[in-house]
Amino acid sequence: MTSSLFSARTAPAKATDLHAKASPDFAAKLAETQALLQRAAAEFAPVTQASSLGAEDVVITHLINRLQLDIPVFVLETGALHTETLALLERTQAHSRAPMHVFRPEQEAVIQFVREKGQDAMYQSMDLRKACCGIRKMEPLARALTGQRAWITGLRQEQSNVRAEVPLLDTSEEASKNLAKFNPLARWTWGDVWHYIATNQVDYNPLHDQFFPSIGCAPCTRAISLGEAFRAGRWWWEDEAAKECGLHVKH
Repeated sequence: MTSSLFSARTAPAKATDLHAKASPDFAAKLAETQALLQRAAAEFAPVTQASSLGAEDVVITHLINRLQLDIPVFVLETGALHTETLALLERTQAHSRAPMHVFRPEQEAVIQFVREKGQDAMYQSMDLRKACCGIRKMEPLARALTGQRAWITGLRQEQSNVRAEVPLLDTSEEASKNLAKFNPLARWTWGDVWHYIATNQVDYNPLHDQFFPSIGCAPCTRAISLGEAFRAGRWWWEDEAAKECGLHVKH
C-alpha cells in the first residue's frame, strides 16, 4: 500500500495537467481555425496535412476528422523517429477517418550517407546536419507535395522568433510553386493547444509528458528545462536563430 501511494505521488504530471489553459478568446480562435480548414478543403483541393504527430498536428488531424473534411494526412517517417512517435503513428492510422500516408527516405541514400559520414554526422557540422535533413525530410516532403495545391501545417507564431510572423494563409509561393500553405493554429497559444487536447481527449505523444514540447528525430531532440525556449530541445548544439530543418524555409 505504501509503495503504491509513493508511486502515485511521484508520478510525473501529464502535459494536459501542466499546460491546458485556454485563452480568453479561444472560442473565436477555434471557429477561425475550423473555417480555415473548411476553406482549404473547398477551395484549394487537392490539399494535404503535414503531420509530425506533435501536439499541434494531432489537434489539426482531430479537427479534420471531426469536420469530416476530405483532407488526407502525411507523415515523414525519417527512419530516426522515437519509438513513442512510431507507436502514435500506428494508433492514428488505425483510428483516423482521413487517409494517413507515410513517406520514407530513399533507403540507398540513407545507407550511403551513414557509410560516408557516420551515424552521428549531424553533430559534426550544420552542413552535415542539413544534409541529413535533406535526405530524411526534404526529399520525402517533395514527393508528398507533388500534385498538391496546398498543404496544412502546425506552425504557430509563439513557437520561435523565426515563426513570429507566420500567417494563417501563406500564398508567397503560389506564383513560383503553385502551392499555398495553411497554418490554422498560427494564433493559438501552447495553452490553447493543450486545452483542446484535454477537452477532446485527443491521443498524443507521451514524450510531451516528459518535457518534449517539440519532437523531431530522436538524435536531434531532447527534453527542455524550465525557462528554456520552446524549441531549445531541437538541434540544441546549434545557433538558436538557425533551428530549422528546411521544411518551412523559403528558398
